[in-house]
Amino acid sequence: MTETVSWRKSSYSGGGDGNTCVEIATLRTRVAIRDSKDPSKGMLTVQVGSFTALVQSLKTVST
Repeated sequence: MTETVSWRKSSYSGGGDGNTCVEIATLRTRVAIRDSKDPSKGMLTVQVGSFTALVQSLKTVST
């Protein structure tokens, strides 16, 4: 069975050209990440827990 992938950009990618951002897609057990400027170059997948830890870490750094 093939999983349908629904990509989404950050809400911070608005304005300007709007394409200078990464996109993510939530899969069943992983999160897929790709460059929105060149999605044909492939994607990186990480475990959901690892992605959650990364996002939490980035929120801590940016405050």
